[in-house]
Amino acid sequence: MDVTAAGLRDTATPSRVDTFNYGVVRQFAIMTVVWGIVGMAVGVLLAAQLIWPALNFDTPWLSFGRLRPLHTNAVIFAFGGSALFATSYYVVQRTCQTRLFAGPLAAFTFWGWQVVIVAAAITLPLGITTSKEYAELEWPIDLLITAVWVAYAIVFFGTIVKRKTRHIYVANWFFGAYILTIAILHIVNNIELPASLWKSYSAYAGVQDAMVQWWYGHNAVGFFLTTSFLGMMYYFIPKQAERPIYSYRLSIVHFWALNFTYMWAGPHHLQYTALPDWAQSLGMVFSLILLAPSWGGMINGIMTLSGAWHKLRTDPILKFLVVALSFYGMATFEGSMMSIKTVNALSHYTDWTIGHVHSGALGWVAMISIGSLYYLLPRLFGLREMYSTRLIEWHFWIATIGVVLYIASMWIAGVMEGLMWRATQPDGTLTYAFAEAVKAKYPFYLIRLLGGICFLAGMLLMAYNVVRTMAGRGAVDAPIPVAANAAVATASVAAAAH
Repeated sequence: MDVTAAGLRDTATPSRVDTFNYGVVRQFAIMTVVWGIVGMAVGVLLAAQLIWPALNFDTPWLSFGRLRPLHTNAVIFAFGGSALFATSYYVVQRTCQTRLFAGPLAAFTFWGWQVVIVAAAITLPLGITTSKEYAELEWPIDLLITAVWVAYAIVFFGTIVKRKTRHIYVANWFFGAYILTIAILHIVNNIELPASLWKSYSAYAGVQDAMVQWWYGHNAVGFFLTTSFLGMMYYFIPKQAERPIYSYRLSIVHFWALNFTYMWAGPHHLQYTALPDWAQSLGMVFSLILLAPSWGGMINGIMTLSGAWHKLRTDPILKFLVVALSFYGMATFEGSMMSIKTVNALSHYTDWTIGHVHSGALGWVAMISIGSLYYLLPRLFGLREMYSTRLIEWHFWIATIGVVLYIASMWIAGVMEGLMWRATQPDGTLTYAFAEAVKAKYPFYLIRLLGGICFLAGMLLMAYNVVRTMAGRGAVDAPIPVAANAAVATASVAAAAH
């Protein structure tokens, strides 16, 4: 019996009228595309403002300082978050062979998350912010996030508890770890004293506040933007490649090593600051150790294509997934190197950091999300494929070119910027004024803008493809397979460990 390592057969014969809850999955999947376009459009505007500052039109709520947190929140939490809700709800149902636990709570997570996003889109341009990176939203919105996240945890883990299969597939381990860890990070970092409805003060001060913030900030990257999307990788790459995961044993080692190590790497954001030197060094050491589990996961995903490499010639969805893994490996290597103090002395506060962030955000997070959605969306409407495979191919190449233009221009600009800042004359005076370094980056900002436009254009192509795929199609909730099929699927997953 041909069963993939993800433990599913999408064409299984039903034994009863019970169906999976695809309704909330459809909602989150569609909003992923919508928020992706919105967040990336704001990013393109910001890239243009750095070249032509007059594009803020002397309007406070269009200024760079207010739109920048809107861009990061929209891309990370609106686009990325919606993709995670959609895929985790789909994967946990399919691998556990049961309907989502507490359907009304699942519906609440969708509408509650959309309210959070809209509230962010209103408050951040108005200058209502805590000024904490990735945690800018004020306390009333923080409370709503907490309520949504608790509901999310109940739905996800409740579904695992009522599973019809003995085995818990590894993708669910990664999704579960991200849900639990983000809850802890969010609560601890956002302990604050409200002064009014839209103003609060952090419970921490000084370097303690910085340490807690970057314990949160780096682990938001580690768990919201890495561990969670690895859950996608461990499900959708085996499904699309129609191959078992290369090493199930390695996936478990990858899980424990990654989750333990990531928690200690946050201090590398605070090199050469008031943070005690031992804490800075500890963050650097764990960041270097982090490279091993990161590359272990990347290798596990890529080697899953053993015996199926020929599919890359004709399968653009698989191209998205595999290239995303390549960017994941590159970004994690780069992050570990940038944590080294001597490298950090050159890279910190420069556009090199911006290039690094976007190699992860666009190359890894966005590409793996897009590939997963291209697999997922047609199945939510009773189809096997998207409306146009050719459009997916075009999207892949436009997006890949866009990422390369973006990150290469920022790498060059950042290294140049760092070298100009530290250049001195024989008498010890600076060789270049700050304005000269800004002027030198101008051509690279133009290339960065072009890269961003390419990526946004790819998202617009995707939106068109999604609309045409849904046209004339009714929503379809797949039937839950018979118990016998579920048992075979479970056995196949366990066999992948050997």
